[in-house]
Amino acid sequence: MIGVVDQTGGGSYRVRLEDGLVVEASLRGRLKVGGAKKERVVIGDRVSLEQSGEGWAIEGVEQRTTELVRRSRSKRVHKVLAANLDRSFMVVAAKDPQANPELVDRLLLLGESSRIKPTLVINKVDLPGAGEVAEPLKNLYESIGYLVLLVSAAAGVGVDRLEEELCSGTSTLIGPSGVGKSSLLNAIDPELELRTGELSRKGGTGRHTTVNARIISLNCGGFVADTPGFGDIAFAGIPPSELDHCFPEFREHLALCRFRGCSHVSEPDCGVQAAVEKGVIPTTRFRSYLKAHSEAADLSYYG
Repeated sequence: MIGVVDQTGGGSYRVRLEDGLVVEASLRGRLKVGGAKKERVVIGDRVSLEQSGEGWAIEGVEQRTTELVRRSRSKRVHKVLAANLDRSFMVVAAKDPQANPELVDRLLLLGESSRIKPTLVINKVDLPGAGEVAEPLKNLYESIGYLVLLVSAAAGVGVDRLEEELCSGTSTLIGPSGVGKSSLLNAIDPELELRTGELSRKGGTGRHTTVNARIISLNCGGFVADTPGFGDIAFAGIPPSELDHCFPEFREHLALCRFRGCSHVSEPDCGVQAAVEKGVIPTTRFRSYLKAHSEAADLSYYG
């Protein structure tokens, strides 16, 4: 029997079987034993099960197609939050808290490096002055080729369009706490009644309202991996040499670099740097690349 892990916690796993039945399962003892790099079972994992007495036991885990990875504060430990996701929706707020290109770039890089197709969602566009933030961001990232959705959970703006995108496959909403991820899901499917939080009065940042990762079933037929908010948007697991492919607008210029394996940092006759100088590649994006490249090189050096 094959199923998908919908929720984990306390050594128990909630698994959705192919016929729609949801069961509670435990891991076979042999699956609990592994080397230092043994990955734990996470939401989205496709697993094989067998009935064991009156319960169910997970016998094996199928190979993952994608992994949503979060880097720890120590920078040396990577934690897989979810597996086998089809799309990622990177959620920011036009106001309260206000988004900026650097934050958006890090979110999109997280999706690209996880090989989960990202879409940018800008929430709270109904707030005063939100258009001055949302429209430039929309123009910038649409010019690169990303789908950008302007929405408001409170006013219902763009919610139908977001619902259309979420109603097939398994997706995830990623973004800092306080940008309204849970509010958007509640607007799409009020029966979910997900807990939402207000901004911290002291720091103006959001409070985490999702504690444990789980997969939510939407009435329209799609599934959403609900993961804890990302206070620090840190990508993981990608070497510096592959980072340029995570910036879609770089790709057509890579063949124009003089040196094979060009890092686009200091080499002469670099196609990417030339495109930046001509204004073809936005300066903000190149700055984000340089910062990410430095981080990736540091992670590679220290292992």
